[in-house]
This record gives sequence, structure tokens and C-alpha cells, in this order.
Amino acid sequence: METAATQNPYGLMAALEQGGPITQSVFGILVFMSLVTWYIIFTKWWDQRKVMNDAAELEKKFWSAPSLQDGANKLPKESAFRQIVDDGLRASHHHDGKLTDKIDEHEWISMSLNRSNAAVQSKLQGGLAFLASVGSTSPFIGLFGTVIGIYRALISIGIAGQASIDKVAGPVGEALIMTALGLAVAVPAVLGYNWLIRRNKDLAEKLGNFAADVHGALVSGSRMTSAPAAKPATK
Repeated sequence: METAATQNPYGLMAALEQGGPITQSVFGILVFMSLVTWYIIFTKWWDQRKVMNDAAELEKKFWSAPSLQDGANKLPKESAFRQIVDDGLRASHHHDGKLTDKIDEHEWISMSLNRSNAAVQSKLQGGLAFLASVGSTSPFIGLFGTVIGIYRALISIGIAGQASIDKVAGPVGEALIMTALGLAVAVPAVLGYNWLIRRNKDLAEKLGNFAADVHGALVSGSRMTSAPAAKPATK
């Protein structure tokens, strides 16, 4: 006995076919936004992971070296921490050679380290604005598809003269699918944005502390450390 494969007349493909160019365009925009969203989430996570791994190795690789230059050479060339220390060393050498009487060394190195730190953090923030935009706009793009579906349902009712299920099920299903797609794109974008922002704040603190330590080492020759714990009083 042969069984013919039945195609769902109210599925996604049927909705795209019945919806025409407008529905297909809305679907294409949402798919594009979703793909870029996941790409940004994974690439930013990977960038953050590399910075966190480098931060965990600083004590062993960088601060155990006899000099800042030797410590920088032990760090990967693409490391954010190496970029900061290289910029600090470059600023110190530039001041010693050309700016000895023009600007204070402490201020000059501080300005250079702040610029370098800001550049690293700006790179980590790249793409997050797109996630925020997707999270705020994709539900409305899906809603536009919903409006088109409802409009088509009303036209079908007007042509048929009655609101029969077979006339409105397709357009209403199309409207609901567009709403669901808009939410499916928005939710990961919002969650990913908040998650990456929280991780960037932790990295900003690590980078800022490292820049401060490098500044202290360049200016005073010693690393800035936290104050030692107070000894308990003896009777």
C-alpha cells in the first residue's frame, strides 16, 4: 500500500510561499540578524576567553620576569596585556629621548597607558551595539510580518464573505510564525548582550589594574601592590 507524503499547508514554507515578497523579505532580515547575532556572541566570547587566559598567566609569565621588556616578550604578540605594556615602554622611551623638559614623565606614561587600555576595551566592545539593536528591533520586524499576515486574513474574509477556518488559517498562521521568529531572534541577542557586557566589566577591571601596575613599575621601578594586612596586636 502506497502512502503519499502530505505537506503541511500551514507550516513555515507554506507561509513564506503564500506571504509573497514582503513576508519573505521579513524572514530574510530576521535570519540575517540571527546569524550575525550568534557570530558576534561566539567571537566576542572567544576574544574574552583569550584575555582571561592571559590574565591568569600574568603572575607566572610577566611579573616573574627580571624586567618589563622581558615580561612583555613572554606574552603572546596578540595579547591585550602585551599591547598595554608595549605602549607603556614606548611612551617611557619616547619621554626619555625627546620630552624630558616638556611634560612630566608620570603624566606622559599615564596618558599613553590610558589610551592603550581604552583601545583594548573598545575592541572588546565591538559588535555589542549590534546585539542591542537586534534585541530592540527584531520583535518589531516580526510584528510587521504579523501585521501583513493579519491583513491578508482580513482580505481573505472579505473575498469569501465569511470567516471560515480554511480561509484565515494560513494568513493567521503566517502572522504567528513571524511573531515567533522575531522573539526567537531578540531573546538570544538580549541575553548575549547582557552576558558579554558583564564579562567585559570584569575584564576592564583586570586591564585597569594591570595598567596601573605597569605605570608604577615604569615610573618608580617597582610594582604597585596592595597594602599588607595589619599584624594582630600582641599582648
